[in-house]
Order: sequence, then structure tokens, then C-alpha cells
Amino acid sequence: MATMHIPEYPKPTFDTAQQTPPGKTNAMTPRPDHGETTYRGSDRLAGKVAIITGADSGIGRAVAIAYAREGADLVLSYLDEHDDAKETEKWVKEAGREAVLIPGDIADPAHAENIVKQAMVQFGRLDVVVNNAAYQNPVDEIEDITVEDWQRHYAVNIHAMFYLIKAALPHLKAGASIVNTASINAKKPVANQLAYSSTKAAITNFTSGLAQSLAKRGIRANAVLPGPIWTPLIPSTMKPEEVAKFGTQVPFDRPGQPAELAPSYVMLASDESSYTSGAMITVAGGASIL
Repeated sequence: MATMHIPEYPKPTFDTAQQTPPGKTNAMTPRPDHGETTYRGSDRLAGKVAIITGADSGIGRAVAIAYAREGADLVLSYLDEHDDAKETEKWVKEAGREAVLIPGDIADPAHAENIVKQAMVQFGRLDVVVNNAAYQNPVDEIEDITVEDWQRHYAVNIHAMFYLIKAALPHLKAGASIVNTASINAKKPVANQLAYSSTKAAITNFTSGLAQSLAKRGIRANAVLPGPIWTPLIPSTMKPEEVAKFGTQVPFDRPGQPAELAPSYVMLASDESSYTSGAMITVAGGASIL
């Protein structure tokens, strides 16, 4: 019987350089694993078209690689990380699938509409929407959170989901799937991530309500709740001492790799999950949210 090879992922202490937001993959040590050499597809998304936001790096890149190898064509939305986005596009095309890159700010409702419009122009259909893009800016004291920063958290993390889903719904048919990236912070908020954690709680509530609202149309909505995941967001938003020990707060004693998230997104997007809606799937190295 063949045995599955499970990578021995690195544990802290990590020595990676600080970056400015939103961060770059190539500057990270150790380099994140997005499943480039490990993910094997089996046509679970054959013929589908998916939009993925925050698709340039991290979880978004891992989902893009997995979706492409499962047979989906992709619209890859990202802010302005063009080099990282081109790298994601390369892996999608190597899987034999098409990729459309669309940079821009998803906090702009008009941009959300354009993303959907381009999906329909390029592919003529839309089956999956992955709301993954996120903004994070840890601040120790609530008095130090500016009004502008609070509003930016909500604009990117939750308002943008509404804009994109609203624009996509006229094109989603029965069997379509919406997958939102939340966080275990939704259930276990972190003191210096007050704004970020509260948006993630909003996402779980939004997803639950959305699942009920769209059930009559045959459209499913679910969320993935990652724990500490090794992405450019970490060295670009956290203090060096936090980055060095990142992931040690969970039982696995290490951060998760983006590749370890991708299977959950594949499952929720596939027809195999036809009775799954309103689910909150925790991928957090043994951390409990109960």
C-alpha cells in the first residue's frame, strides 16, 4: 500500500526580515509552501470558473494552485503585488488552466463589479467565489487605532465580500459555491488585533446568514477559519519578536503552511460538498475555538 508523504514543515524560531505591507513571498525565510511540488489534482473542479481575491500569495496562491490542478480556470484578484501575482499565474498556466490577473482595491465597489465583469467576458460563466483578501495592522492600545485604519479593516475584510458577492450573484447558478476566509480570531480575539479580529467575527456571521439566504437558490456559502499561517502578512505586519515565534501558540507548535489550507477550499468548492453550507472549517494546528 502506498503511503502519503507528509512534509516536515519548519518550526520556529524564524529569522526572516521585516517587510512593509503587504509583503513579498520571496523575501520570507523559510519560504512558504503553497503546494507547488506536492498538490495533486483529480478533476474535482473540472470545467468550473473561480474568482479568488488576495490570490497573489499566501493562502490565495495555494488555493489557486489547487483549483487549477483540479481543473478550474481562474480570475486572480490582488492589490498591487504584481511580481507575486505573476508567480501565481505561472503555476496556474503550468497546470494547463487559464488565469486572468486583475489588480486593484477590492474595497472599491466598482472594482468588485469589474472583477465579475472580466470573469464573464473571459470565461462566460462563474461557479466559485473565494473571498480571501485581508488587511491586518496590529496595534497594542485601542487609543492608537486611527479611525482611518479601523475603517480600512472593515472596508477590505468584510465590505469587499458584500460588494463582490452582490456583483457575482446574477451569474451564479444552483450548485455554485462561495468560500470566505475568516480566522480563529473570530472566536478567540487577539488583544492587539482588535479591528482585525472583529472583522473576522463579522465574516463568520455574514457567512452563516448568507448560507441561509442563498439556500433557496441552491448556492452554498461556507467559511474557512485558519489559525496562524505563514504568509507575507506576518513579517509585514507583526513585530520581529512575534514573527520569530509565530505559530508556537497552537498545539502543533508551528505555523501552518498555505498548502495545508488548500484542500479545505477545494472540498467546499466541489460538488462533493453539495449538502454543506453555513459550515465553519477550522484549520489551526490543533487549536480549538469551542
